[in-house]
Amino acid sequence: MSGFTSHMRHALDEARGAAERGEVPVGAVIVSPEGKIIAGAGNQTRAMNDPTAHAEMQVIRAACARLGRERLTGHDLYVTLEPCPMCAMAISAARIRRLYFAAADPKSGGILQGPRIFTHPQAHHVPEVYDGIGAQDSEELLRAFFVSRRG
Repeated sequence: MSGFTSHMRHALDEARGAAERGEVPVGAVIVSPEGKIIAGAGNQTRAMNDPTAHAEMQVIRAACARLGRERLTGHDLYVTLEPCPMCAMAISAARIRRLYFAAADPKSGGILQGPRIFTHPQAHHVPEVYDGIGAQDSEELLRAFFVSRRG
């Protein structure tokens, strides 16, 4: 991957925005094959009263709507937390080329933790997966959010 540029800082900005709205601070961006951000989103489960309104689901929906198609072949997804199983299947269905995620999620993750969705035959497409990019920033943001809620 020569010329690699991480877009995780943009996903972290989306996560910060989610936190400001009282949502769990998870953010995501979709990047075109040319390296341009075409959509960004943070968690919106509370605002939308929708348990499926995770950052990944929202950004995939926005990118597909913007492009006028159901698949994002050749596109990359940056997300601040390891996707859950639901989001992992959506990533597979959208045919995302590469998944970059920051923090691991031992409780609810579905990629390296738990069910490891991309190892199942039901995952018809498996993206390249890169983890740990911006993990410390994401972990600190999540930790601060939950500490503020408990205090």
